[in-house]
This record gives sequence, C-alpha cells and structure tokens, in this order.
Amino acid sequence: MKKEITYKDSGVDIDKAVEAKNRIKKIVEKFNVSAEGGIGSFGAIFPLKEILIVSSVDGVGTKLKIAFSTGIHNTVGRDLVNHCVNDILVQGAKPLFFMDYIALSKINPDLVEKIIEGIAEGCKENGCKLAGGETAEMPGFYKEGEYDLVGFIVGIVERENLLPKKDIKEGDLIFGLPSTGLHTNGYSLARKIIFEKNKLKIDTFVQEFNCTVGEELLKVHRSYLRSFEGILGKNLIKGLAHITGGGFYDNIPRILPEGLKAVIKKETWEIPPIFRYIVREGNLSEREAYRTFNMGIGMIGICDEKSFEKILSHFESIGEKCYLIGEIKKGKGVEIL
Repeated sequence: MKKEITYKDSGVDIDKAVEAKNRIKKIVEKFNVSAEGGIGSFGAIFPLKEILIVSSVDGVGTKLKIAFSTGIHNTVGRDLVNHCVNDILVQGAKPLFFMDYIALSKINPDLVEKIIEGIAEGCKENGCKLAGGETAEMPGFYKEGEYDLVGFIVGIVERENLLPKKDIKEGDLIFGLPSTGLHTNGYSLARKIIFEKNKLKIDTFVQEFNCTVGEELLKVHRSYLRSFEGILGKNLIKGLAHITGGGFYDNIPRILPEGLKAVIKKETWEIPPIFRYIVREGNLSEREAYRTFNMGIGMIGICDEKSFEKILSHFESIGEKCYLIGEIKKGKGVEIL
C-alpha cells in the first residue's frame, strides 16, 4: 500500500495553527480587547460610525521558494496583494491602500525592484494605492538571494453591507469561483511531493500540466474583486469565504452560524491537473486534500435560491465561471460528498 503524504509530513501542522489561533482569542478576551466582528474573521474591523475599516496582513508562504528557484520575482508581489484583497473582500470591503514588508540578508536593488513591480501591478489591478513599506536588511538571518515578503491592506465597507450576514440558513446555496492553481497555500506539501518524492526539477515539463513545474507553481493567486463588482452590497450574497490555508474544512465554517454545515458536492466542478497530480502522487486522503488545498475553487459564496440566478447572470455577463457546488444544511463543519 502506498504511504499517504500529509501536510504535517512537510512541516506544516494545521491543528497546531488552529490551537494557536484559539489561544490568541483567549488572550484577546482576557484583556477585553474589543474586536468588532469577532476574533478569527478573515480581516480585522475597526468602526467609524457606519463606515467600517477592514484590514488584513498576510504573506505568500513557501511559494517564495519557487521564486528563488526560478529567479522570477515579479509575480509573488501580485500574489501577495491579491491574497490580501480577497481576505477583506469576503467581508464586503474594497481596498484603499496597501503596504509591504521585505526582509532579506543583503539589499539587491534589482531584486527589490522586481518584487515591488509585482506589488505595484497588483495594486493597480485592484484599484488601491501602494502607500509605502519597509525593506529590512538582516545579514546572517536570511540566505543570500532569499527573502521574506509580507503585506498589509486597509479597506472600507458600509456597516449595512458587512459580510457575512446573520441570516444564512438551511437550504441556502453554495457557489464557487475557480482558482488559477495552488494560489498561495499548500506549497510545503506540493514541494515535498514534486521535488522530494518525485525528484522533478523546477524546469521539468509535465505533460499533465502542459507547462513546466515552475510555470505551474508560479501561477498568480487571482483577485476576485473585479468579479464581484456590481453585486456586492445588493443584498444578494450572504457570505464569502476565501479558500486559503485550511482549505474547505477550516475556511467555510468561519462564516457559518452555529448549527449549520456546508455540504459540498465535489463533482460539480473540474479539478485542475495540479491537484489531481498531487493527490495521486502523494496518495492524499480526501480530507487531507480538501483541508490543505483549494482544489480548484478559490472563492466560495453563499446565497438564497432566488438570488442565485441573478448572481449567475452577473458572472456570465463578465465571462466569469461560477459553479453551484453545494448547499447549507443543519449540522456542523463541512461535509464533502
């Protein structure tokens, strides 16, 4: 029997990450730190009367290792901006400005320029201002040619348009928009299977992907902001979930009221080749796959049945694919059928 490779085997323990988040929540509650919207949302909320400031901070994880291997550094900045944009979009917010943090052993102007080019392109794509950032030179801390990259975003939403809504109920429908690939999560496991187990090189052409390993793994984490323009704030969407670290099992429950579960029908969309390859070559269980990766669905939405046709019509009018992938039922968590 083939041994299953898990995300934990690659050095990432999702259970410990969940435990850490729970401990953070207890600290916040202990010291009575106010957190509108609760602890554990995709973004943090600060109220200004009926306008809410929504912020988020994130990185692109070990996808940076692919940038280091390929020498291509002008895409991870777009990944970073788009990821952060999506994290406040799920609360109904539109971005105002973005800031970055780049840390490296020794400043290389050409390298920094490429990284910032990607960040600037991402900001332009999402209509937000690149307000500034920090470049930290830390000799002896990072390997030469390697760096860390973090982004911070601030956006706004009117209180009446804040997501998720409190009226998500049994019978509501779940729809999904396609991803461009791994986006920015699951790379530690993907790299373990592709490079360590299967011994592929960064420039190996894989027929199944119809491109090289590097090209596949550097596909940009897409932003869903433009796709939702025109239907946000119209009382059509009850909730959105960005499918990043933790996959389906950890992200969808973050927007569900107590006593409800998401039932996902996995045959309702085409799973991209990269995920089929990783699942097969790593002998991943279904739970491991859907808890680690987005499996081809980068953004999930919840709406009632009568709103779905309007939402679908909107997406069709702009050429955006939209799949009806499940429904809300009584229960807890996520069920994959």
